[in-house]
Amino acid sequence: MNDVGEATQVVTRDAQPSVPVEVQSRRRKGGLGRYLLTRFLLIFPTILILMTVVFFLMRITGDPITAALGGRLTPDQLAQRVHEAGYDRPIIVQYLEYLGNVLTGDFGTTFSDNRPVLTVLTTYGSATAELVGYAILVALSLGIPLGMLAAYRRDKWQDAVLRVLAILGYATPVFFIGLLLKLIFSVTLGWLPVAGRISTAGEVKMGTIANPSPFYLLDAIRLGDVELILDVVSHAVLPAVALGLLTGGIFLRLVRTNLIGTLEQQYIESARSRGVAETRLVRKHALRPALIPVITVMGMQIAMMLGGAVLTETTFEWKGLGFMLAQYMSSRDYVAVQGIVMMLAVIVAVSNFVVDVVAALIDPRVRY
Repeated sequence: MNDVGEATQVVTRDAQPSVPVEVQSRRRKGGLGRYLLTRFLLIFPTILILMTVVFFLMRITGDPITAALGGRLTPDQLAQRVHEAGYDRPIIVQYLEYLGNVLTGDFGTTFSDNRPVLTVLTTYGSATAELVGYAILVALSLGIPLGMLAAYRRDKWQDAVLRVLAILGYATPVFFIGLLLKLIFSVTLGWLPVAGRISTAGEVKMGTIANPSPFYLLDAIRLGDVELILDVVSHAVLPAVALGLLTGGIFLRLVRTNLIGTLEQQYIESARSRGVAETRLVRKHALRPALIPVITVMGMQIAMMLGGAVLTETTFEWKGLGFMLAQYMSSRDYVAVQGIVMMLAVIVAVSNFVVDVVAALIDPRVRY
């Protein structure tokens, strides 16, 4: 009787219809779509929360006009300016008005130099984007190959040296690295410019371009002027290296750890037993799975780079959003600070969404 029951159960299990491949494919696509939609919708509350926090933190010490112009105007003039700007109204009314203005693209006007904040964002935002792009190239160019070398030479002297360098890379303050690079390569050796995005002669050449783009390197390539291209690149080397080392050390440790774990997987051991060369195992079979965590954390590293860009741009007088943020904070121009911080939040949120999309396309596990 037991044999009959067991046989019936086996037949029942075997008789269960299998899910067609087409249905499984649709389910995977549906899961990907829901995941990406959820990640996209999370952008908006993230930006809203940061905007709200920055707004109320800026108001703790008083209204922006008193903070920016206090001591330079008479009490009557100051009170009139505060009333005209509406900063004597209830804080919640100011907050709701601020949100309404942001939705219409009005980020206010700076108090220190009387410029629309949107103009500041469009003028200097491209410089920061260019610097972060250079720094990411430096970080990937250093972190991935050196991480592969550290994993390949695991527990040998090369691995120990590279791990120490990685720790120094992300533990050393970015402004100290910048000053050290300037001292060595600009002051002592004279190989690279001390500061700025381009030389004065280069700016004159840039002024001849019709419909210029916001990126110096792209315009220099459009002109086809090799001397101008070298001018732009030489000014970008030291800031990009200083900022890229901050993330390059993290990528090195991450690639090393994940590559070592991948090399211990069963399919790698099977390939090794068949006589596949170790270098081929690392490059062809183990590297791609080890790079997935690097892609996943890249959005977080972009946020770290934007934080480091404030110090890097100030150190090298690279006039981007970080440089202007430091200037406006020193002059206590809270309207400009709010606009710049909000723009940085948008960049970070969008970057994280793009990274999530790439990671989901590469590794289906991230959406389950």
